[in-house]
Amino acid sequence: MTRSTEIREAVERYAKAWAAGDMAGIVACYGEDFTLHYAGANALSGDHVGKAQALAVLAEFAKRTGRRLVRIVDVLAGTERGVVIAHEALGPPDARVEVERVLVYRVDAGLFAECWVHDQDQSLIDRLVGKA
Repeated sequence: MTRSTEIREAVERYAKAWAAGDMAGIVACYGEDFTLHYAGANALSGDHVGKAQALAVLAEFAKRTGRRLVRIVDVLAGTERGVVIAHEALGPPDARVEVERVLVYRVDAGLFAECWVHDQDQSLIDRLVGKA
């Protein structure tokens, strides 16, 4: 298997699980030493090291933002990184906003090793999550 095939299979497996709401499938995509890199100036910004810590931060993000996947826009893979472009709805029920988010993954042994999250509107994310 080529490196780009390994990466493509990892991001496609994740995107399929996410679209299906398969939490066990989503969690299985992350390696134990996974690191999440969250940009911005909010309470969740920074580097979150370890699968358990990163998943806890992702759960807190969902709680604070009411995050809901609208659709997977695209899945891309190269020889070094995989990318999922997701269209998501965020915010309280009476003020939902839809945005695109770009999730860039480094894959090691078929599992996610790192992720860098790039948001269409970082200031919106910062407001929804809140300050540290």
